[in-house]
Amino acid sequence: MSVTRASHQLKPPRLRVAGWLTWAAFLLVLLLAPMMFASSLSVTILSQIGIAVVACLSYNVLLGQGGMLSFGHSVYTGLGAFLSIHALNLVSAGKILIPVSMIPLVGGLAGLFFSALLGWITTKKSGTTFAMITLGLGELVFAMSLMFPGFFGGESGVSGNRVVGEPFLGISFGPPRQVYYLIAAYTFVSVAALYAFTLTPLGRMLNAVRDNPERVEFVGYDARRVRYLGFMVAGFFAGISGGLAALNFEIVTAEVLSSTRSGAYLLFTFIGGTTYFFGPIIGAVLMVLAFTLFSALTKAWLLYLGLIFMLMVMYAPAGIAGLVMTNLRVARHGRLLEMLPRYLALAAAAGLMLLGVSVLIEMIYHAKLDGLGGQLRYLGANWDPRQPLHWAAAAAAALVGAGLFEWARRRTVVQWECVQAVIEQEAIQREVSERKVGNRGAVGKGGDDARA
Repeated sequence: MSVTRASHQLKPPRLRVAGWLTWAAFLLVLLLAPMMFASSLSVTILSQIGIAVVACLSYNVLLGQGGMLSFGHSVYTGLGAFLSIHALNLVSAGKILIPVSMIPLVGGLAGLFFSALLGWITTKKSGTTFAMITLGLGELVFAMSLMFPGFFGGESGVSGNRVVGEPFLGISFGPPRQVYYLIAAYTFVSVAALYAFTLTPLGRMLNAVRDNPERVEFVGYDARRVRYLGFMVAGFFAGISGGLAALNFEIVTAEVLSSTRSGAYLLFTFIGGTTYFFGPIIGAVLMVLAFTLFSALTKAWLLYLGLIFMLMVMYAPAGIAGLVMTNLRVARHGRLLEMLPRYLALAAAAGLMLLGVSVLIEMIYHAKLDGLGGQLRYLGANWDPRQPLHWAAAAAAALVGAGLFEWARRRTVVQWECVQAVIEQEAIQREVSERKVGNRGAVGKGGDDARA
């Protein structure tokens, strides 16, 4: 009996196996991505995605895990990038002996130093006060970047050359693919380390500080110190992200310290989902695609981004990751097909509404920027801002789509609540059945002991 029980305990749980398979799949994606997307533009975008993943995950240590809304996270990615590019120039001049592959660690140490220095001030407060302090420090550092051109390079920034010395095993970090694999290695290690951090006592206590700092103080922990340590962890990985960016672009400008960069981290981390670990990874992918591809498709891309953020706040505050996980739970209970017709109706209504809104936006931008002299080619059709009928058609599509969306949303909510009630009832019945089986086993064991 004891041998059977011991062998049963040695079997890996399903969740542990699924976790290892997930990490293996993530590593495989990193390795095969430049082979599937082999163009130079694709490799450059993949490199930027790896950098953004580390930056957004480091930001989520503050927002998602610690509940610290920061408006100045670009300070640590930016200063890490500047220290890294200066270290790269010193390596090129032969003044210090550091492998080019270790330059991102210089950025990480810089991020750790500045987060320890500035975090001592910012983490003394929490909530709105913390957010305002980070905003002020972010603007202060950005202003200093223009005041001290000797270090920050002024408006032109600081440039460098990552090809230093003789190639080692054919690796010179000149080709973009070699740089990508370096970024992929740092990304994988950083993602694994940040995930491991969430399982440590400090990571768990940071969650407790986020949820109930008073109770944390009651059980004997210093909530401010926990926030401070979490702030330094976030600063270290933010600096690594900045160092990777310095190697990838070989130039660092004052823009990396701007509030726009901090706002991008906040916005896309929220869109991806702050309550799940993989949410910021989704947000990082969307951020790079928005800044590189979507911005080239339309001049109004920032307006679309603001509308998407507003809709996510209103209807999906848990982000894309939250939508995925809640529907996976429904799928595990075999109830996803019940929701599918509602989802299709909701998507059709949203598509009609977005079609009308996007046509209105594009015609407005066309009229403002290009004048009323020409037609607009959009979605395979010609739209003329001089024709009232075109404005009326777009407005009608937007209004009808909005009405249908609200109607479909309410019906979806009702259906969703019914499905959740059924799932909860099944869970209660399963728990009662397991308790009955356990009680029968305990009674049988007691009878055997009595007979013995």
